[in-house]
Amino acid sequence: MASSTLTTVFLPIALAVVMLGLGLSLSLADFARVARVPRAALLALAVQVLLLPALALGLAVAFDLAPELAVGLMLLAASPGGTTANIFSHLAGGDVALNVTLTAVNSVLAVVTLPLVVNLSIAGFLGADSAIGLQPAKTLQVFALVLVPVAIGMVVNRRFPGFAARARGPVKVASVVVLVGVILAAVFADRGNVGGYLRSVGVVVVLLCLVSLAIGYAVPLLAGVARPQAIASAFEIGLHNSTLAITVALSPALLDNAAMAVPAAVYGVAMFFPAGALAWWFARRGRAVAARSEEQGR
Repeated sequence: MASSTLTTVFLPIALAVVMLGLGLSLSLADFARVARVPRAALLALAVQVLLLPALALGLAVAFDLAPELAVGLMLLAASPGGTTANIFSHLAGGDVALNVTLTAVNSVLAVVTLPLVVNLSIAGFLGADSAIGLQPAKTLQVFALVLVPVAIGMVVNRRFPGFAARARGPVKVASVVVLVGVILAAVFADRGNVGGYLRSVGVVVVLLCLVSLAIGYAVPLLAGVARPQAIASAFEIGLHNSTLAITVALSPALLDNAAMAVPAAVYGVAMFFPAGALAWWFARRGRAVAARSEEQGR
């Protein structure tokens, strides 16, 4: 993916709009909710922080990805869930309130975990003497990219709840329009290499999405978590904030490496297909279970 003014200027703007929209829907109560559903929240967070980087590492090694693509895959796995997870969870009958909580907490954790995973990945795949990395000053910029727009949105939501409620819809639409526009323009600018990108990482990112969704659902369910919360966990763990990963990879102030953005760019399109199929299956199964319960109650 070509690094250009389009991607280095407008992608951070798109990310800021996305994170602002998230903040407009958050309150401090969303963070406090972890204490009310500790098992579901802690299991999902443990899978996100521990299992997903291990899964991405295994896929990168198994498919013998080029070093910079491998780092990009690890960057993607370390990125928190996005607001898209909330939409799919709602369609699938999941606990959307838990999704909101997990997204909020994951966004805070990512300020620490994302630079850690990226730096370890760079050392492992590119060599410890690589000049690329997220040093403390760059980590502060990740903090600014992720948390400052969220904090502004939360302040607006607290001080002006009516305005925040009215703004959520337009902000979501604006974030989607800006993001889609940037991705399409970037793909068009680098259209000659799109086929190569898909061949290099297409299967890998689809597998990452599929296995992440499966682990996110199975681990909480096996631990005795209720089905709606397991569904919420599946989408929170299975769907990552590809905008954040692309921005960190392309930004001249951060990694400034176009190849590292490729896995997230391909994933940002590919994830909708397995996520949509799983949401349809969950919704269909939920309706069947409800119908059987209704019949037994008669």
